[in-house]
Amino acid sequence: MARFIFITGGVVSSLGKGLTSAALGALLQARGYSVRLRKLDPYLNVDPGTMSPFEHGEVFVTDDGAETDLDLGHYERFTGVAARKTDSISSGRVYQNVLDKERRGDYLGKTIQVIPHVTNEIKDFISIGEDEVDFMLCEIGGTVGDIEALPFFEAIRQFSQDKPRGQCIFMHLTLIPYLAASGELKTKPTQHSVKELRAIGIAPDVLVCRAEHEIPQGERDKIALFCNVRKEAVIPAYDLASIYEAPLAFHAVGLDQAVLDAFSIAPAPRPDLRVWRDVFDRVENPEGEVRVAVVGKYTQLEDAYKSIREALTHGGIANRVKVHAEWIDAEVFEKGTPSVALEGFHAILVPGGFGERGTEGKMKAAQYARERQIPYLGICLGMQMAVIEAARNLAGIEKAGSEEFESEGTKKFDHIVYHMKEWTEGNRTIKRTAHDDKGGTMRLGAYDATLKAGSKIEEIYGTPSISERHRHRYEVDISYRDKLEACGLTFSALSPDGKLPEIVEIEDHPWFIGVQFHPELKSKPFDAHPLFDGFVKAAVEQSRLV
Repeated sequence: MARFIFITGGVVSSLGKGLTSAALGALLQARGYSVRLRKLDPYLNVDPGTMSPFEHGEVFVTDDGAETDLDLGHYERFTGVAARKTDSISSGRVYQNVLDKERRGDYLGKTIQVIPHVTNEIKDFISIGEDEVDFMLCEIGGTVGDIEALPFFEAIRQFSQDKPRGQCIFMHLTLIPYLAASGELKTKPTQHSVKELRAIGIAPDVLVCRAEHEIPQGERDKIALFCNVRKEAVIPAYDLASIYEAPLAFHAVGLDQAVLDAFSIAPAPRPDLRVWRDVFDRVENPEGEVRVAVVGKYTQLEDAYKSIREALTHGGIANRVKVHAEWIDAEVFEKGTPSVALEGFHAILVPGGFGERGTEGKMKAAQYARERQIPYLGICLGMQMAVIEAARNLAGIEKAGSEEFESEGTKKFDHIVYHMKEWTEGNRTIKRTAHDDKGGTMRLGAYDATLKAGSKIEEIYGTPSISERHRHRYEVDISYRDKLEACGLTFSALSPDGKLPEIVEIEDHPWFIGVQFHPELKSKPFDAHPLFDGFVKAAVEQSRLV
């Protein structure tokens, strides 16, 4: 039976609940415990799948096809535990489930209310798989006081009462602001945040206090006194040079010990932190550096490509180099050439995205990498751009394009190299049309692919078949394979039925690979994804030629 840790936030948002939860999960693993992490989001969207990256950052996809909050990426990167559909839920999903049950008559004609029907739905979700792990960490999105989060706070309050004493604890993350004018750290916002939490029936057992300046012991004692928390359970959280220092930093200030003490676990197993010490040593003491240009369309928001940024870091860790990723808006190439903006980079990455904006610029970036013999990694839309660019400039198909970029009733391209296609999923044939709901037209989750023997991609993976996570609507038309391969663009991986191209590469190029899936979603600091390991290694080789 799992012990439950509920992580809440107060004062302001974006304090790092997801990172703190992930680091705590890693520390509990280091002590020999099994963990699973979950995110409960108050927004009314069913999931973040149709949200703009500018609204919500990247969408993290699980093996079983769930579109989730980017915090689940933190959870996976720090613990190595693959997230599932049952690890993410929103208010929209909760209310949808409740209303579906009401329509079916599951409530036997009763009046449907937030309590008990909505809160019971949330509690049922929290309970899924509780017999599988030692600790279940559940992060509540938003901050205490948010009106949309109230059903979640009430649900976890009830849940803690339903369980035997000592099986649930609450960890609250707050901000200790510094006023430069008076030269003081202010604890009052934290006191009010805890007061708000206690007013709805939740008393925190552990307080994690974010601060830009060191919190003196006297201030920590004051927080403990006014918030009714043990002194040892007031944990400072300072800014770090790297997020991968977080497990070591939190262990140094006693976070994992405070949590175990709250559960009355004594004596606690000693942690084995060798993996994290090695990761941090590689981050802090690189033996070289490379510059990678990321040519995208959401470059104004760092979180839009969160997993790509981290996967590049993981590739650097694996090769013991520092990766300087520089984000370039693809639209800057729309009216000019990329030569000036891309000069001096050791590798070019074009990530995924949706819609036509910036695509011509991405194609120019792919062309620049191909012609200049610079390592290139195209992910999802980045592969699409590489294929269309090759069709136009190598195969002579001048008006090649994608169905995605044609408005209804208009025809821009003579040859549609990318379009919606059907595919096989188990014993079913899945068909898509442009008129389907936006959340229902994508190939989502893990799919297998068979690698071409003797290809560069088989050498990189070291295996004849792979399973990777997808999130896209449009596929390469396999009928163009012969024309494209005749000019040097090899289809080096296909779906098991041979209908869907999964990877393309250029053989007479130092490192030019496009993949239909999202390898960044499975990369970890202690286990870099083979593609990012190989991509950074190719960048290192390129840096020696410059």
